Amino acid sequence: MADRNSSESRIRLLVWISLGAALIILLRFAFIMLSPDRVDEKDVQSPAPAERGSITDRKGRLIAMETRLWSITGWKPEMKNIPQTAALLGSVLNEKPEDIAKLIKNSSSRFLYIKRKAAPSESDAVRRLIENKQLPGIQLQEDFGRHYPMKELAAPLIGYVGTDNVGLDGIEYAFDRSLGPGGMTLDAKRLYGHTVRLTLDMDTQYLVERIALESMQKHKPDSLMVLVANAQTAEILAWVSLPSFDPNTFTSSTRQQRINRPLTVAYEPGSVFKIFSWAVLLDKGVVFPESVFDTRGGYEPAIFRKYGIPPITDLSDYGVLDLAGALIHSSNVAVAQAGEDIASEDFYTSLKNFGFGSPTGLPLPGESHGLLNPVSQWSPRSRPTISIGQEVGVSAVQILAAATTLANGGVLLQPRIVKDVTTVDGSVVKEYPRNPVREVISPKTARLMLDLMEKTVSDPGGTARRAAVPGLRISAKSGTAQIADPQTGKYSDKRFLSSTLALFPTKKPQLIVYVVLENPQGESIYGAQTAAPMVSSIARTLAPLYGIAMAGNTVINHPGKVQVSNPRPAPIGSTLPDLTGYSKRMLLNYLNHPDIKWTIEGEGWVQFQFPPPGTPVEKDMSVYVELR
Repeated sequence: MADRNSSESRIRLLVWISLGAALIILLRFAFIMLSPDRVDEKDVQSPAPAERGSITDRKGRLIAMETRLWSITGWKPEMKNIPQTAALLGSVLNEKPEDIAKLIKNSSSRFLYIKRKAAPSESDAVRRLIENKQLPGIQLQEDFGRHYPMKELAAPLIGYVGTDNVGLDGIEYAFDRSLGPGGMTLDAKRLYGHTVRLTLDMDTQYLVERIALESMQKHKPDSLMVLVANAQTAEILAWVSLPSFDPNTFTSSTRQQRINRPLTVAYEPGSVFKIFSWAVLLDKGVVFPESVFDTRGGYEPAIFRKYGIPPITDLSDYGVLDLAGALIHSSNVAVAQAGEDIASEDFYTSLKNFGFGSPTGLPLPGESHGLLNPVSQWSPRSRPTISIGQEVGVSAVQILAAATTLANGGVLLQPRIVKDVTTVDGSVVKEYPRNPVREVISPKTARLMLDLMEKTVSDPGGTARRAAVPGLRISAKSGTAQIADPQTGKYSDKRFLSSTLALFPTKKPQLIVYVVLENPQGESIYGAQTAAPMVSSIARTLAPLYGIAMAGNTVINHPGKVQVSNPRPAPIGSTLPDLTGYSKRMLLNYLNHPDIKWTIEGEGWVQFQFPPPGTPVEKDMSVYVELR
């Protein structure tokens, strides 16, 4: 009985202790909530301002940068008249007052964002209202916005960020941890992310993209890709994917505009692929420069006839061809015949060594592996079909990478899009040096292929003759491929992919150019008539920029100094003037223009501006100016 009383006493004691603890907690909570000196949520110290790192081109020109903006916030306990507050905010934010009032009333938190990253004109207007004590409970909070002064240039590669300045695509996504500021602390004055410097040259990008846009208008393809790379280092200098978009307003773009095609899209390359097929056959000793091929009647071996496989044919009857003639006329029959004497496993392994069927390793999201089926999945037609660029899927960056073997004595280089990552003080965090992957073909084979490809340009009957530039030796190969219809599983007779790959100058290539048009709908569907002329325009434009000698050009020695008088600043009318040669002082006249936001980099005189002269002036447009 005593034990029972003792247990009941302990239980009663525990109950009273629990009730006492609960009462203390309630009293403390009431004291905190009712105390006039308590600290509100809005008074808690905020982390240090965090600035996302910049993305620049190889010369340090800004491609993506931070801009200081202000977000409009609300603290509900201090809002005395929500309808009046909503009416005032609506008038300066160009929004319906009832929508703002609904946002405030429906917020489950006492703190809320009225508008993130408001335009400067909007935040200035709100600041004046706050200073006049017309907006109790409304505050301005410093925020950072992302600005892309180059707009559409290389946008599918660069990507974009979301509202919270987090990368969502492209370089912005792939290097989000580097670009984003480090660990948040309360004692730092400001935090900075790293700078990502790309291999791109924005002069080259602008010039190449301008040519590409002209081709889009002329040939009306569904999409267009151009890659330009340094042939000796595999650094990509221009990356064009059209249609493109403006990352400053990416929410208004379409999915088709945001696709990073050179990296993510795989396709059957057509006759451009014959370069690598012939290189394998030469390197394995299956064919020789003096080999001949009788292309009359097409290619129809016994196994094709046995299983009813359609023969492989050419556009015309080219008769008997030597190796040079087979490349000049892009003969399907010749390369199919030549492939009979190589084992399928050897052919497959060599193509894998070129990088086909595997990602190149670019530090970017969503890279396509392409498609190169193992030999166990090949049909009797697979080997000759793959040799002409069908039944194999490639990406544009894979073709570009494979082409580096021709310029580097048979050694495959890994393509590069990033040069380095640096801290805000310039210290190098990571570098991306030249990276030889493996030797794929012999130097002799690489040299021979360049010489053979040159004949497709220089010969009057060559399929790539429209890529020619007077005075410049160019090695090139054009191609046209039927596009498979996903609904029928067969090749379409209306949709084609045209392309041209070029290296120049032939003796020691400095640049690689690869152009691809998907489904051109202009006067021609053929790569020889659509992509090859683009290569010619690009080569003609870039050769002087990269100091590539052209026969017949006069070389002038100059001390490197000129004396010029300061030009008088031209007024800004309906279009942008040419600012080339202007000093920073002369640009001051333009900074108060109501419709233009200026970004000025460097010291000296204007050497580059974007958008270019003659661009129509629009409200809230951005102009980037670089001085050197």
